[in-house]
Amino acid sequence: MSKELSCGQVNQFDLVYLLESLGHRPVKIKGNDYWYLSPLREENTASFKVNRRMNVWYDHGTGKGGKLVDFGISYWNCTVKELLAKLGADTEGRTVSFHPPSSVPAGEKKEVLNEVGKIIIVRDSELKSPVLLKYLKSRQIPADIARQYCREMVFELYEKRQLAIGFKNEGGGYELRNQFFKGSSSPKEPRLIKNGEQNVSNELTVFEGFFSFLSFLTIQNYRPGLLARFQHTQTDFLILNSLSFFDKSKGLMQKYPAINLCLDRDKAGIDCTQKALGWSDKFMDKSQLYEKHKDLNEWLKVLNSQDQKVTVRKGRSL
Repeated sequence: MSKELSCGQVNQFDLVYLLESLGHRPVKIKGNDYWYLSPLREENTASFKVNRRMNVWYDHGTGKGGKLVDFGISYWNCTVKELLAKLGADTEGRTVSFHPPSSVPAGEKKEVLNEVGKIIIVRDSELKSPVLLKYLKSRQIPADIARQYCREMVFELYEKRQLAIGFKNEGGGYELRNQFFKGSSSPKEPRLIKNGEQNVSNELTVFEGFFSFLSFLTIQNYRPGLLARFQHTQTDFLILNSLSFFDKSKGLMQKYPAINLCLDRDKAGIDCTQKALGWSDKFMDKSQLYEKHKDLNEWLKVLNSQDQKVTVRKGRSL
């Protein structure tokens, strides 16, 4: 369920980690000042500054600045209420944190030289960390499904090592998730997963993020009746990893006779869906399946929560 956040709580989130999770990394760091190419506009010289000690930002190109709430309103072009709802929508998989974790298994040697502000992959292995498995359980994703597509990653950022679930993209980069962190290593690209032997299958199903993809597979395996509106004729899967790749993937998507869109039910996801419906009648909006929820994973969690309540009620009636 969504967690109600206050402006005060949101303003305590680490701005540097939020920007990192959005794909923005500092061009230079001087003391407590982190300089970026402005995420709010196009520019060639870094003039967007975050003072990490004070956790405030200032865009020298526009003369605007403030705390994290002020940034969020400008970045997503939304109201305060919408921003608080967005950041509190999924407390199990929050994208920003008060205290980013830094502990990883002891005894590992530093294999690479960390560049400031860049995610460095140190190690990957089979998913078996109790902490990450517990996180998957909180997202209602079975470990056996996650292990087919994800790895256990140790990465380094700002000289701190962290443990995360990693989902590899076409370019060899990873989407990284743990309870407190959402980010990606370079390069950031989509991932196409083919399920048929044909060069182009009959159907393509498109997701914004890999947790939506894993949620789809979970429902497909354990509650297939809920996906009756999908044709399932050797569907391939496209995980965008960012809506910035949606337009760029238009040519790839249109190679398929039928394209199912399972994007998030926020303004950006709905706008992309409506745009695609205007491109061709091959595109179909399947997000109506979970129209009362932010995305497939939130819907899955609600479904399982309802099942657990029914089980408890039945147990009490025996």
